[in-house]
Amino acid sequence: MPTGPSALMAGRPIGQRGGWRLADTVAGPGYEEVSMRALVYHGPGRKSWDEVPDPVVRDDTDAIVQVNAVTICGTDLHILAGDVPAVTDGRILGHEAVGTVVDVGSGVKTLRPGQRVLVSCITACGRCRYCRQVRYGQCLGGGGWILGHRIDGTQAEYVRVPFADNSAYVIPDGVSDEQILMLADILPTGYEVGVLNGGVRPADTVAIVGAGPIGLATVMTARLFTPSHIIAIDVAPSRLDAAKQFGADITLNSLQEDPVARVMAVTDGLGVDVAVEAVGLPETFELCTRLVRPGGRVANVGVHGKPATLHLEDLWIRDITITTGLVDTYSTPSLLALVAAGQLDTSRLVTHRFALGEFMDAYDVFAHPGDTGALKVVLTR
Repeated sequence: MPTGPSALMAGRPIGQRGGWRLADTVAGPGYEEVSMRALVYHGPGRKSWDEVPDPVVRDDTDAIVQVNAVTICGTDLHILAGDVPAVTDGRILGHEAVGTVVDVGSGVKTLRPGQRVLVSCITACGRCRYCRQVRYGQCLGGGGWILGHRIDGTQAEYVRVPFADNSAYVIPDGVSDEQILMLADILPTGYEVGVLNGGVRPADTVAIVGAGPIGLATVMTARLFTPSHIIAIDVAPSRLDAAKQFGADITLNSLQEDPVARVMAVTDGLGVDVAVEAVGLPETFELCTRLVRPGGRVANVGVHGKPATLHLEDLWIRDITITTGLVDTYSTPSLLALVAAGQLDTSRLVTHRFALGEFMDAYDVFAHPGDTGALKVVLTR
């Protein structure tokens, strides 16, 4: 078998998926690069659907997954707005996918080609101190949130998944790609960073500021703890209608009424037990701190691109707990079991569907939810 420099560059034997292959070219027999299409970031406000090299197995713990279904996250919009400077020109975006394993490294033990898997937004080495504490989002061994951030992501025809045994989940039969795709990020994020970090307990009153996909995922998973009231606050009537459908008892349009006054009226002037910030704006975070009762909890889920003022002059005496966090995805197996058992209907989050090559249109729809009514968009092969 030829072993020219092109083969060495690829890091894969000739003939396997990814890298280079022997082919007839204009100049005669030679090597050509195997390529695919992907959504590529080119700096703030700039993206394109480009032809790029296929991903290849680089480490023995890698898997290569053919993307069958993928979505767009609000974090991708933050990246395009320039809020995440670690993402550099040329990066393939995306950190959520369902697909089929096509290749694995020699060290992968639990996955094999042909299996349908969920690609998680968080990658875990499984060995560092944080992974041993089940805090995968803070992985020190090369994981954490890396897909579409520090390495190429999932908005492509194929994706390389590092530490595949810990970072991809085999999907049970009978569950659709769309249902499971919602478990790549928004369901575990709303559940872990909103509901669990916020310490939602039975009979609590919970306010969720922001009824976008993350806020709705928080509504859905907060119901698991039977709160007495869930109050959803937003400015878009379509999203407030969706919040009602997902289980919110009270919906408030903050453009039409004072949410603080209304919340105080329904909580005997005390405020809510838990306020979840699911937008990522200074004003929505500060609103949460005004909605919560003494001894209550504020769980910040939103991705912030600007500083928010922390009014300790008001908060210190009220025994307020504030939590932040990147999702760790430790809850993914439990959520997957709930979806498979029919206890959580995540497919209701999907409002728009596109072919995989229609990313530019899908981004336009997702970025203008006030006009389009978009919650989650799904692109399929």
